[in-house]
Amino acid sequence: MISSMTRWRIPFGQKTIKNLQMKKIPSIFAAILLCCFISCNNEKTASETKDDNSAVKKNLEASHIVSKAFETGDPSMIDSAVASDFVDHTDMGDKNRDSLKAMISMMHKTFPDMKMELIKELADNDYVFSLMRFTGTSEGQMGIPKGPYDMQAIEVVRFRDGKAVEHWEYMEPREMMKMMPQPKPADDKTKGK
Repeated sequence: MISSMTRWRIPFGQKTIKNLQMKKIPSIFAAILLCCFISCNNEKTASETKDDNSAVKKNLEASHIVSKAFETGDPSMIDSAVASDFVDHTDMGDKNRDSLKAMISMMHKTFPDMKMELIKELADNDYVFSLMRFTGTSEGQMGIPKGPYDMQAIEVVRFRDGKAVEHWEYMEPREMMKMMPQPKPADDKTKGK
């Protein structure tokens, strides 16, 4: 009885192994076809890739022009980097290109030693994302306490035809708290009551 079961199991085991091997072949073939279809659909011509790189390069150059304007206080190059219909989404409402120019001049007068460090930037055909670090000394204006400051922000800029058309700035809450005046310690007289 044992030998007949053994004979029955061996062929069944070999058949199962063959079935598994046969199932692997179509699966592997399907995976290869899927990769080919994906790569064929994602391939770009050399001219498309060149155009993409050109747009990214123009967007980065325009972003650097604006950063340089803030560092030097000179808004004269802004028109070459920022579209006439530019919208700056600020916490005080939407602003335009002229507001940006005024902000550049005012920031440089208010914080003449401000330094901007580009920590990291990412760009594509439509956007530039910049992680920036701002350092300098405040005289207690614009809500920033008097003394040195060191804060970071993420600048997001949307581009069209190599010019900035929209801007957003994001800060972590702890970075924003650095700009708030610190509460004064309580008087000793009020502590005892």
